[in-house]
Amino acid sequence: MATSSTTSTFKTFLLRGASAALIALALAGCSTTGKDKTTTGSIPTMSKPVDTMNGADLAQATLTLGKAYDANPKDRDTGINYANALRMSGRNDQALAVMQQVAIAHPDDRGVLAAYGKAQAAAGQLQDALSTIDRAQTPDRPDWRLVSAEGAILDQLGRSTEARGKYRDALVLQPNEPSILSNLGMSYVLTGDLKSAETYLRSAVSQPAADSRVRQNLALVVGLQGRFPEAEQIARQELTPQQANANVAYLRAMLAQQNSWQKLAARDAKKAVN
Repeated sequence: MATSSTTSTFKTFLLRGASAALIALALAGCSTTGKDKTTTGSIPTMSKPVDTMNGADLAQATLTLGKAYDANPKDRDTGINYANALRMSGRNDQALAVMQQVAIAHPDDRGVLAAYGKAQAAAGQLQDALSTIDRAQTPDRPDWRLVSAEGAILDQLGRSTEARGKYRDALVLQPNEPSILSNLGMSYVLTGDLKSAETYLRSAVSQPAADSRVRQNLALVVGLQGRFPEAEQIARQELTPQQANANVAYLRAMLAQQNSWQKLAARDAKKAVN
């Protein structure tokens, strides 16, 4: 039988990858709905959403948005987009600081509150994020994206049963939405149920609106079950060679860690017998 420390080592590695994938999908950019008419100046036009940009595009977008934010830190859309770009760059604390300023300038704006809650979650302030997203939600017209984001945060807090309830509530509001199905699948990864995770992720991938992030989550789950050629094939779909190679390298690292854990577990079992 594996020791608790051995199990913890593998589980921590697995949860780190699964949690990052779940949060990245659930908290992907908050769309903006036009420039705040109370401010002046122009908002940089993005050629595509920041969560789909490669490294070079993201660096340029962050630089451009940062200059626009410096010129007018109270602009709603610039602040949200800049914070989103910072989060995608891994600069979560800075993204949170930006959204704090935007929230001060727009305390009753539902979209701002939603983006602020997402920034809090990405920075690890999970309880605060739940409170902020709850303030952004309206019972008479609930936003499925916020419901799904609540589920992702609850998963981070280890409250998987509640999280899955939120995902199912979100699916009532937005049936067959691939990002929700993907989050539901990743929720099962967090508790080690890879078969259930794969079922939901395959359902997510089959939806017309599924994007590459959903397919990468499926690749991760298939790879963790030891079916690496199939996982690699999924990981390489619709990506540049550089992106595909990075994803495949990550999958190999995950599987290498899994194999190391299995060897340690076997060694511990042998010691227990002796």
